This record gives sequence, structure tokens and C-alpha cells, in this order.
Amino acid sequence: MKLNERSVAHYATCDSPTDHAGFLRKRVGRHHHHGHHGTSYQRRWFVLKGNLLFYFEERESREPVGLVVLEGCTVELCEAAEEFAFAIRFDDAGAKAYVLVADGQAAMEAWVKALSRASFDYMRLVVRELEKQLEEACSSLAACRKSPRRSSSGRRRHLSNPALPPVQEKQHVLENGYSTWGSSPDRDGGHAKPPPLPPRRRSAAGSSVPALQESPVSPETTCFAKLHHWYGQEIAVLRQEWQERQKRGHP
Repeated sequence: MKLNERSVAHYATCDSPTDHAGFLRKRVGRHHHHGHHGTSYQRRWFVLKGNLLFYFEERESREPVGLVVLEGCTVELCEAAEEFAFAIRFDDAGAKAYVLVADGQAAMEAWVKALSRASFDYMRLVVRELEKQLEEACSSLAACRKSPRRSSSGRRRHLSNPALPPVQEKQHVLENGYSTWGSSPDRDGGHAKPPPLPPRRRSAAGSSVPALQESPVSPETTCFAKLHHWYGQEIAVLRQEWQERQKRGHP
């Protein structure tokens, strides 16, 4: 794979989002005299962007000193003299493996998780799984739409919680041709209507007490003083009728 060094260096240091970053120690092999090989670790600043893992000599460095393309590889824990070590191994035979050491257990786990999800192979698996879930959701929605709906019969469910039992609609009770006060949802100017007037009592035949006139107070009135005055008149009339019957010797 050929990469443009200038474009890669710009991408490594530009303001594009970083998936993960931090210090790691990178294992390097050293060749000594007499054919002996030694192992040492270099502390580098690593930056993960997409499927590209850059590493710099220092955190403030402007250009990376190396790049690892995270395709066709696996990230796994490895046995090493250093604690918190993990390795990036490629599928190709003879490919170089990168052994890295984190500063602690939490940092090691975070790096392994981030690097394992960086490849396009992993993203393809995620997209396939999401497509499968979307297809199942669409199938379930289509089945729900085809199912017959239950007809409503004067019963409604709670809008806030459909799981609650249905609420029975209250019937309006009528008295004297009017709905009882407070049982009707109708409002007059934002105020509840007052109680209806009771039917008027007719005066007895031959009585000297005049029949009570029609009430000047409409059922829609909200003036308590007028209602009190009218009901008081009716009581006074009834008392007068009773006194007349007592005089005539009738109970």
C-alpha cells in the first residue's frame, strides 16, 4: 500500500477528531555485537484516527515517526516481561508484530478496545448487524400495521400510561331537565354553571296567597345574593300558606 507521506503527516496533526490517544511504550529489538539480540522499549505518543495508528517521539511533535495501518490484524494480550503488554499481529506470514505496553490496567483495556474496533472489517460487521436489526424492526412494524385494530366502545385508555385499565366514561345525571352542577364538562366563560332552580310550587286553589312568579334569576347566574333572595321569597310564601291552613282548621 502506497501512502502520500505529506498527506498522512497533515492528517496526523490536523484538527480532525481523535478516536484515542496516550503514551505507550513500544518494544524495539536491538542487535548487539557477537550476534546477540536485546529488547528495549521506547516511550512514544500514540494517536488513533480511524484505522490509522500514528506515533510521535513527543506529544508536542509536529510529525509522526511511524504509522500502523490497522487492517488484517488482531489485537490481543501477550506474555512479556513488562506488565500491561499487548500486541498487534497481522495475518500475513512474516509481518511485523507490534508489542506495546500501557501504564496501567485501565489504559491497557481502553487501548485494546479502541484498536480492536478501528478496522474497516469490524465496521462492516457492525453495519451488517445494524442492517439486520433494521430489517427486523421494519418487518415487526409492518405486521403491527396489518393486524386489526380493536374498536372503541365508549371506553378510553389513559393517554399517559396505556398499560392502565380503561376509564369508563361518566354519564351525565339530569335533574329537572338540567345536568347536575359539576357533572357537565361545559363551561361558561371559564366558570362552572350554578345549580339549576327547583320546580316552582303552585299555590293551593282558593288561597289568598298569590302564585309565585317566574324566577327572574337565570340558571346561568353566578350571583349568590340573587339566588339567596329568590329562595327566601319561596320560603316566605310557603310559611304564609301554612298559617292560612291553620286558621281554617286544616293541618
